[in-house]
Amino acid sequence: MLARTRTKLFTATGVAAALSLAAITPALASSAPHPGAHRTVAVAATAKGDPRDITSRVADFYGSYIDSVWTTDDPTAAANRKALRHFYLSAAEQRKVTAYEAREHADGVLFAQNVPVKWSVAYTGSGAGHATALVTLTWSDGANAEVTHIKVQSDLRTRKITDLAQAD
Repeated sequence: MLARTRTKLFTATGVAAALSLAAITPALASSAPHPGAHRTVAVAATAKGDPRDITSRVADFYGSYIDSVWTTDDPTAAANRKALRHFYLSAAEQRKVTAYEAREHADGVLFAQNVPVKWSVAYTGSGAGHATALVTLTWSDGANAEVTHIKVQSDLRTRKITDLAQAD
């Protein structure tokens, strides 16, 4: 009886280990790079967020949005971008973004026709019921990488982004 219990324990442990390895192996492997890009693997020491923090929320939006724009081989990416805009942007800001895109033939969230390779978000202040953040978009790698900035204003009550403006 003891041998059977021990065998079941070893079997369960082995199955759990195999499932764990199967679950983390894809996460350890780098995904296919953007077409034409050099393959690099970046490892972040930590990533964190707080849904109550407006700056984290802006960072979540830009991270998810850029991932969706970057992903050209997934047919759900366009629908995801639309859903992200609806969720994170106020109705008025959604209209402004759409008008910008019709006028400029460029993405109204990124203010560009291409996709940045890196982004960061920094809190810049708050007052009158709003918080502001500065989004820094990096467009290439290397010492002379092009960088642009976007000033983002969010409503503290609704947590929606109410204004996007080029800061350069």
